[in-house]
Amino acid sequence: MAQRFEVHPTHPQPRLLRQAAQMLQGGAVLALPTDSSYALVCHLDDKAAVERLRRIRGVDERHHLTLLCRDLSELATVARVDNRQYRLLKSVTPGPYTFILHATKEVPRRVSHPARKTIGLRVPDHPVPLALLAIHGAPLLATTLILPGYDAPLNDPPEIQARLQHELAAVLDAGACAAEPTTVVDLTPMDIGQPPQVLRVGRGALAPLGLD
Repeated sequence: MAQRFEVHPTHPQPRLLRQAAQMLQGGAVLALPTDSSYALVCHLDDKAAVERLRRIRGVDERHHLTLLCRDLSELATVARVDNRQYRLLKSVTPGPYTFILHATKEVPRRVSHPARKTIGLRVPDHPVPLALLAIHGAPLLATTLILPGYDAPLNDPPEIQARLQHELAAVLDAGACAAEPTTVVDLTPMDIGQPPQVLRVGRGALAPLGLD
């Protein structure tokens, strides 16, 4: 049965976040708020948790999962980033963007795209995931909480708890989010001198990226 932790949206209680971090270390999948929508998260290195996260979301290994990072220095340990890509990332992070980049060897192959060896990366602009990431001490694997057959993310924590009570260990309830997925931008074309490719227009504006 999924627990529901009522966390303060701007000053989340460290005690509750430590409990959540312990659950993640034990192989749990959690739901938490971000600056775009609620997301599912799990430990990057836990194979069973990653499989459960994919099963809840209804996606296979070809669907890009995302690494939530505290900041760009953490992001650089899991993705290959050149100076041009870094400047673009720095201009809009933290924020509601997911960037597709080539994964480093630090990222388990089972969570990157099987053919392209790419991964989604993002730094959320929300106190709850940032505080949890600080306690966890490493990036978390994440995906937008959109259930199979639906177009929009779940946004109501009690509903998330009820719908996924047997799949999740806990829901971090900080109230409703924006309920709009991130804007997804593939930066890998920049490796060969091509412009970034917008894969999904979401909450993040394209103008700050020079792509509108």
